[in-house]
Amino acid sequence: MVSISNISKGSIIRFKGEPHSIESLMHRTPGNLRAFYQANMRNLKSGRNVEYRFSATESVDVIVTERKQYQYLYRDGSDFVMMDNDTFEQINVPELLLGSSSRFVKDGITVTIVFSDDASILGVELPTFVEVEVTETSPALKDDRATSGTKPAIVETGAEVNVPMFIQTGSIIRVDTRTGDYIERVKK
Repeated sequence: MVSISNISKGSIIRFKGEPHSIESLMHRTPGNLRAFYQANMRNLKSGRNVEYRFSATESVDVIVTERKQYQYLYRDGSDFVMMDNDTFEQINVPELLLGSSSRFVKDGITVTIVFSDDASILGVELPTFVEVEVTETSPALKDDRATSGTKPAIVETGAEVNVPMFIQTGSIIRVDTRTGDYIERVKK
């Protein structure tokens, strides 16, 4: 058990019997009340967000984790088949563990899988930015390229991203996997 004051963002704790990832942790000291920590956590099993107030003296159970690099190979139904880069062992990862960023998983991408102390998968972390090719978008007219609007585009993984008017089919773009936002065009 560790004091809540020694916990930081990104830590994984056992809260009410289930693993939770700390999204934000703020120390509050209201005028005439005792100090407390306001925690925003994400349940790693269900994906739900939880808010909880811990007293300043409370202790929490920190889960010891191990992070390993895996390479995405292919889809097997709703699972993603990943291969350990060191041992070449393959594992199936449910789509639920990837969350909304699963729409940017492409062949050969390297991800980090977080394992708990009992060897169960707690989460999957994609790279912050991925480079994908635009496979379908409406053609840009001469007047459209001068404006600052956006248009929808389908990328090679099947995800839809809003891109600037000058992006054309075949362009390579960089996308933020956390939000799904267009970042920039990549020149190759």
